[in-house]
Amino acid sequence: MAVRPEPEVLCLEVGAGEGILTARLAALFSEVVAYEIDRGLAEGLFARVAGRSNVRVVLTDFLGARPPSRPFQVVGNAPFSLTSPIVEWCLRAARMTTATLITQLEYARKRTGGYGRWTQVTVSTWPQFSWELAGRIARTEFRPMPRVDAGILRLARRPQPLVSPARQAAYRRLVQAGFSGVGGSVQASLRRSYPPDAVAAACGDAGVDKRTVVAYVNPDQWIQIFLALDGWSRRAAARAVPERAARPRR
Repeated sequence: MAVRPEPEVLCLEVGAGEGILTARLAALFSEVVAYEIDRGLAEGLFARVAGRSNVRVVLTDFLGARPPSRPFQVVGNAPFSLTSPIVEWCLRAARMTTATLITQLEYARKRTGGYGRWTQVTVSTWPQFSWELAGRIARTEFRPMPRVDAGILRLARRPQPLVSPARQAAYRRLVQAGFSGVGGSVQASLRRSYPPDAVAAACGDAGVDKRTVVAYVNPDQWIQIFLALDGWSRRAAARAVPERAARPRR
C-alpha cells in the first residue's frame, strides 16, 4: 500500500465511495474521517465500516471542509476532475503532513517532473513540499474503467523547509518572475528583476545554461538560484542604508 501510516495521526479520506479503501485505512490509523458526497455510494460505505469505532463518515463536500487543527494525512481516490482543487486544498492546510492521491497518470507525471519539465505549482511549493510519483495503476483495475491509467501522487510536507519561512514569499516572487515567459529563457525572465551579471552567476552555479527554458529548470536548481539572488539583494540593500544615512540634509 502506498500510504505511509502514522498511527497517531488523523486520516482524512476524500471520495470514500463504498468504503473499500476506508476499511484498510481504519487498520492503519487511530482515526479516519471519510468524506463522501454521493449518498447512494454512502449506503455501501456505512455498511462496510459498521462496527469500526475509529471511522466517522461525513456526507458533505470535502472541498468545503475546514482543515483540522492537529496533524493529519489526506488519502483519496476522488474523481480525476477534482484533482487540482483537492491538491490546492491540501497545500493550504497548515497541519497536513502528507497527501496520497490517486490521480490521472499524466497529472502525477506532470507535477513530479516525469516529462523532464516542471510546473510552476511544483516549483513554487518545493521549499515546503516534496512531490513524488509513488506508483502507477492500470485503468483496467477500476470499475467503471476510466479511459486512462492512474498514478499515485504523494505530496509530503518537509520537516524543515528548504527556504526559511520569512523568505518564502520572496522565493515565490522570483519563481513567478521566472515563469513570466518574457525573453524565452529563465535568465532573460529573471533579468527583468535582477542585474544580468547576478542572474548569470546564480544560474551558472546552479548548472542552468543561459538558453534553458523555464520549464526545464528543476526545483532544486530554483532553490539554488533563489538563495544566490536573495543573498545578492539583501547585501545590496544593506549597502544602500549607510549610503542614504551619509547624505547631508538640505
